[in-house]
Amino acid sequence: MATAELIAETPVAAEVAELIARSRAAQQQIENATQEQVDTWIKGMVYAVCKPGMDEEIARETVEETQLGNYEGKFKKISVKTRATLMDIIHDKSVGVIEEDRERNLVKIAKPVGVIGALSPSTNPEATPVIKAISAVKGRNSIIICPHPRAKFVNAKICNLMRDALVKMGAPADLVIPIEQPSVEKTNEVMKQCDRVLATGGTPMVKAAYSSGTPALGVGVGNAVITVDDTADLDDAAEKILISKTLDYAASCSSDNAVVLLDAIYDEMLEKLKAKGGFIIEGENKTKLQNAIWEDGEHINAKVVAQSPQFIADYAGFEIPEGTQFFIVPETGHGKEHPFSGEKMTVTMALYRAKDLDEAIELTNAIQAYQGQGHSCGIYSTSDENIMKLAMHTKTSRVMVNQPQAASNSGNLWNGMRQTFSLGCGSWGGNATNNNVTWRDLINETWVSKPLPEHKKIPSDEELFGKDIIELVG
Repeated sequence: MATAELIAETPVAAEVAELIARSRAAQQQIENATQEQVDTWIKGMVYAVCKPGMDEEIARETVEETQLGNYEGKFKKISVKTRATLMDIIHDKSVGVIEEDRERNLVKIAKPVGVIGALSPSTNPEATPVIKAISAVKGRNSIIICPHPRAKFVNAKICNLMRDALVKMGAPADLVIPIEQPSVEKTNEVMKQCDRVLATGGTPMVKAAYSSGTPALGVGVGNAVITVDDTADLDDAAEKILISKTLDYAASCSSDNAVVLLDAIYDEMLEKLKAKGGFIIEGENKTKLQNAIWEDGEHINAKVVAQSPQFIADYAGFEIPEGTQFFIVPETGHGKEHPFSGEKMTVTMALYRAKDLDEAIELTNAIQAYQGQGHSCGIYSTSDENIMKLAMHTKTSRVMVNQPQAASNSGNLWNGMRQTFSLGCGSWGGNATNNNVTWRDLINETWVSKPLPEHKKIPSDEELFGKDIIELVG
């Protein structure tokens, strides 16, 4: 590793080098920690922030500082999501031998990576630091968390609560270090000097992570497309679309950005969505909403991100009826000329009509070729054939079936997805992984290979290639 003296070419680089040195010293102290120790530590880290009273305080302060989302959404994340994430990993073996393949005579041993450099976005600043920190410590790493400037105070508060808990349990506080006065320059330096980057945030920051020269795990753009077919329970679908579209005022990148309704149920389903508080935006109002969401027709206006329907309507300059929960924008096109087909980060969903499932799949792929390819899509259906057909023919890393997309992609109590806020999108989204990123992505693995009891034998050419290939090629 480069020393602080070699790295410290600027004041910011020197400041970060000191933090890296502290973090590395703490990590080295737990290099040989036992499974029992790391599991005790992560329990304490989570409880420090989600305990009754503190979860309410953090939720309230997060909304006050960021002015994004709502108290209910923040509370669910800091109180429920953190507990669920701990529950998801607490029984995983992450120390010593973690896997044995007797057939191949292989043993896999977990080793820490070192210092994790983590980015935390303004949209999920309450639970992201906790989830990333316990994933790091579960693998016997330390972590430096770089918050969005809009969430620097709540990030420092959460990190300091975890630090205090670590000290009380006999572990080094510097296993978790917050960047208290964040800047792009500092974040870039952390990414350059750490051992692995865990990036969650806007596209520019994720690209910077991949360009840092440090191995990085990043996420792609969200733009979930949800299909409702003619076998679906429409009441259930409408309720879950409402939940997903309005959770924390759509702060999540997994929020339903487009809903595709099949012809056979289009009118009935649209009425059910309207009954759930969906308000149709057309004509002049559509233009006003478009101008409010996109400053230049392409970049999302930060002023309306994760805001209430009333705030957005007032900002855009149109009236909405009492009880409006989300906006429905009928759309037919996709791509740059149709911005509503992209990610909106507001309580706004585009609505499409498809004659059948094949057209719904075509629409999904076309919409996500513009934005969101590789991230996720969903379907409400009782037909396994339709579910698997959509999954087989879309370029996506995860398909949520009969579940509220925003609350399910990253894992929840009703599904088996790994709990995280870091969703890999594979090569489709320009990412190195498709995973729901957890501690397993933050370790090195040593493979121990012993000789097989009986050597493998290469079969005859006829067995290996087959007569047809031999005759055709020969």
